[in-house]
Amino acid sequence: MHDRIFSRGMPVTIASPLQQKHESIENSITLKGIRWTTYQTILDDAGEDRQWRIAYDCGNLEIRMPKFEHEVPNRFLSSLIEAIADELELEVLNAGSLRLDREDLAKAIEPDTCFYIQNESAVRNLHSISLPENPPPDLAIESDYTNSSINKLSLYAALGVSELWRIQKNAIVVYVLQNGKYTLSETSLIFPLFPISEFSFLLERSQMEGQRAAVKVFRQMVRDRVSVK
Repeated sequence: MHDRIFSRGMPVTIASPLQQKHESIENSITLKGIRWTTYQTILDDAGEDRQWRIAYDCGNLEIRMPKFEHEVPNRFLSSLIEAIADELELEVLNAGSLRLDREDLAKAIEPDTCFYIQNESAVRNLHSISLPENPPPDLAIESDYTNSSINKLSLYAALGVSELWRIQKNAIVVYVLQNGKYTLSETSLIFPLFPISEFSFLLERSQMEGQRAAVKVFRQMVRDRVSVK
């Protein structure tokens, strides 16, 4: 049996008695029986310039390579969130794919994008985030184009992320954390004016006219909603 270590982005096999097997799903691979120390070594060997993202849950390590079709709606949704924050005059901190990990829970994940909103002022001047000493992001985004062998809902819930938005088939599914578990919601509690149901329309418009043009349309939608209020 072996553990796999990544050295500057390349896989290197080292001896370990703990790895049971691995499963490959399209652009991701899941390694089983990986110790926390091995997980940390993989990240240390890969360095800060790696392109792949991870999820770790009690010995199961998923490594996935984002695709173009995966990244575009994720980046576009991030632009929409920053636009609505501007219109509502809210401070938000886009923390990107910030790695969220807790050794005491044996859980870790890198969202496609995450935001500090309610807790923005608590982390504004920090150089690094360490859970649970610092608060988790208020909102995480997952752009789903492949299946995952790790239950990311329970993983994000355990880490305390208040809202999870999943992009599925060019639509947004919103999960709100309540009593330690996620429940489906038709609206966001963080951004109740965000037109969740209009995301597919906006994404399609961005593909026809460009992302900036679609963001401009979105800003007007938000202004119209604010004026009604």
